[in-house]
Amino acid sequence: MLVKIYTDGAARGNPDGPGGYGTILTYEDTKGTLHVREYSQGYLRTTNNRMELMAVIIGLEALNRPCRVEVYSDSKYVTEAFNQHWIEGWVKKGWKRSTGPVKNVDLWKRLLKAKASHEVRFIWVKGHAGHEQNERCDYLATSAADGENLIIDEGLEV
Repeated sequence: MLVKIYTDGAARGNPDGPGGYGTILTYEDTKGTLHVREYSQGYLRTTNNRMELMAVIIGLEALNRPCRVEVYSDSKYVTEAFNQHWIEGWVKKGWKRSTGPVKNVDLWKRLLKAKASHEVRFIWVKGHAGHEQNERCDYLATSAADGENLIIDEGLEV
Protein backbone atom coordinates (compact mmCIF):
# COMPACT_ATOMS: atom_id res chain seq x y z
CA MET A 1 0.00 0.00 0.00
CA LEU A 2 1.27 3.47 -0.91
CA VAL A 3 0.86 6.15 1.74
CA LYS A 4 1.51 9.79 0.90
CA ILE A 5 2.51 12.15 3.70
CA TYR A 6 2.36 15.91 3.17
CA THR A 7 4.09 18.03 5.81
CA ASP A 8 4.63 21.63 6.75
CA GLY A 9 6.08 23.70 9.57
CA ALA A 10 5.07 27.31 10.15
CA ALA A 11 7.85 29.32 11.79
CA ARG A 12 5.85 32.57 11.68
CA GLY A 13 9.04 34.48 10.84
CA ASN A 14 10.64 33.94 14.25
CA PRO A 15 13.49 31.40 14.65
CA ASP A 16 12.57 30.92 18.31
CA GLY A 17 8.91 30.25 17.56
CA PRO A 18 6.05 30.35 18.00
CA GLY A 19 5.24 27.86 15.30
CA GLY A 20 3.11 24.89 14.50
CA TYR A 21 3.42 21.85 12.28
CA GLY A 22 0.91 19.91 10.22
CA THR A 23 0.76 16.50 8.60
CA ILE A 24 -1.71 14.94 6.20
CA LEU A 25 -1.66 11.22 5.38
CA THR A 26 -3.51 9.85 2.37
CA TYR A 27 -3.82 6.19 1.44
CA GLU A 28 -6.04 3.78 -0.43
CA ASP A 29 -7.24 0.65 1.29
CA THR A 30 -7.61 -2.75 -0.40
CA LYS A 31 -11.12 -1.84 -1.59
CA GLY A 32 -9.86 1.31 -3.30
CA THR A 33 -11.35 3.67 -0.72
CA LEU A 34 -9.30 6.82 -0.17
CA HIS A 35 -8.57 7.71 3.45
CA VAL A 36 -7.22 10.99 4.79
CA ARG A 37 -5.86 11.73 8.26
CA GLU A 38 -5.01 15.27 9.30
CA TYR A 39 -2.85 16.30 12.24
CA SER A 40 -2.17 19.76 13.60
CA GLN A 41 0.39 19.06 16.28
CA GLY A 42 0.09 22.41 17.95
CA TYR A 43 2.39 25.05 19.28
CA LEU A 44 6.15 24.52 19.28
CA ARG A 45 8.79 27.08 20.21
CA THR A 46 11.66 26.01 17.99
CA THR A 47 13.08 26.36 14.47
CA ASN A 48 11.29 25.64 11.22
CA ASN A 49 13.62 22.72 10.44
CA ARG A 50 12.65 20.98 13.67
CA MET A 51 8.96 21.56 12.96
CA GLU A 52 9.31 20.05 9.47
CA LEU A 53 11.08 17.02 10.96
CA MET A 54 8.39 16.61 13.62
CA ALA A 55 5.68 16.74 10.96
CA VAL A 56 7.37 13.90 9.04
CA ILE A 57 7.95 11.86 12.20
CA ILE A 58 4.33 12.16 13.37
CA GLY A 59 3.14 10.97 9.95
CA LEU A 60 5.44 7.94 9.95
CA GLU A 61 4.66 7.06 13.56
CA ALA A 62 0.94 7.07 12.76
CA LEU A 63 1.36 4.08 10.43
CA ASN A 64 0.65 0.83 12.23
CA ARG A 65 2.06 -1.53 9.59
CA PRO A 66 4.89 -1.46 7.03
CA CYS A 67 4.07 0.65 3.97
CA ARG A 68 5.58 2.26 0.91
CA VAL A 69 5.65 5.94 1.83
CA GLU A 70 6.18 9.11 -0.15
CA VAL A 71 6.92 12.18 2.00
CA TYR A 72 6.20 15.52 0.35
CA SER A 73 7.78 18.59 1.93
CA ASP A 74 8.65 22.10 0.83
CA SER A 75 11.73 21.89 3.06
CA LYS A 76 14.97 21.03 1.25
CA TYR A 77 16.45 20.40 4.68
CA VAL A 78 14.13 17.44 5.16
CA THR A 79 14.13 16.04 1.63
CA GLU A 80 17.80 16.49 0.75
CA ALA A 81 19.69 16.38 4.03
CA PHE A 82 18.16 13.10 5.11
CA ASN A 83 19.48 11.38 1.99
CA GLN A 84 23.05 12.59 2.51
CA HIS A 85 25.61 10.27 4.05
CA TRP A 86 26.46 12.61 6.95
CA ILE A 87 23.06 12.18 8.57
CA GLU A 88 23.71 8.47 8.94
CA GLY A 89 27.24 9.28 10.09
CA TRP A 90 26.12 11.70 12.78
CA VAL A 91 23.28 9.54 13.97
CA LYS A 92 24.50 5.97 13.55
CA LYS A 93 28.28 6.39 13.73
CA GLY A 94 28.37 9.23 16.23
CA TRP A 95 30.44 11.62 14.17
CA LYS A 96 31.30 14.91 15.92
CA ARG A 97 31.67 18.47 14.68
CA SER A 98 34.76 20.41 15.71
CA THR A 99 32.74 23.62 16.04
CA GLY A 100 30.02 22.44 18.39
CA PRO A 101 27.08 20.07 18.63
CA VAL A 102 25.30 18.76 15.56
CA LYS A 103 21.76 20.14 15.38
CA ASN A 104 18.65 17.96 15.41
CA VAL A 105 20.41 14.64 16.06
CA ASP A 106 17.64 13.72 18.50
CA LEU A 107 15.02 14.17 15.79
CA TRP A 108 17.10 12.41 13.12
CA LYS A 109 17.39 9.41 15.46
CA ARG A 110 13.63 9.42 16.01
CA LEU A 111 13.05 9.74 12.26
CA LEU A 112 15.38 6.81 11.49
CA LYS A 113 13.44 4.71 14.01
CA ALA A 114 10.07 5.85 12.62
CA LYS A 115 11.00 4.97 9.03
CA ALA A 116 12.83 1.72 9.83
CA SER A 117 9.95 -0.60 8.90
CA HIS A 118 8.80 1.40 5.87
CA GLU A 119 10.10 2.00 2.36
CA VAL A 120 10.33 5.80 2.39
CA ARG A 121 11.02 8.26 -0.42
CA PHE A 122 11.37 12.01 0.24
CA ILE A 123 10.09 14.40 -2.42
CA TRP A 124 10.76 18.13 -2.39
CA VAL A 125 7.78 20.27 -3.41
CA LYS A 126 8.98 23.67 -4.60
CA GLY A 127 6.53 25.93 -2.83
CA HIS A 128 2.93 24.80 -2.60
CA ALA A 129 1.72 25.59 -6.11
CA GLY A 130 -0.31 22.73 -7.50
CA HIS A 131 -0.16 20.64 -4.33
CA GLU A 132 -3.55 20.90 -2.67
CA GLN A 133 -2.55 18.60 0.19
CA ASN A 134 0.51 20.72 0.96
CA GLU A 135 -1.74 23.79 1.07
CA ARG A 136 -3.84 21.96 3.65
CA CYS A 137 -0.69 21.13 5.64
CA ASP A 138 0.26 24.80 5.54
CA TYR A 139 -3.20 25.67 6.86
CA LEU A 140 -2.89 23.10 9.67
CA ALA A 141 0.57 24.33 10.65
CA THR A 142 -0.48 27.97 10.58
CA SER A 143 -3.58 27.22 12.65
CA ALA A 144 -1.41 25.44 15.19
CA ALA A 145 0.95 28.41 15.35
CA ASP A 146 -1.90 30.88 15.72
CA GLY A 147 -3.77 28.77 18.27
CA GLU A 148 -0.66 27.90 20.31
CA ASN A 149 -2.19 24.78 21.86
CA LEU A 150 -4.45 23.60 19.04
CA ILE A 151 -4.34 19.87 18.39
CA ILE A 152 -6.31 18.33 15.53
CA ASP A 153 -6.36 14.60 14.85
CA GLU A 154 -9.18 13.87 12.45
CA GLY A 155 -9.82 10.67 10.59
CA LEU A 156 -11.76 11.46 7.42
CA GLU A 157 -13.06 9.15 4.72
CA VAL A 158 -13.42 10.62 1.26
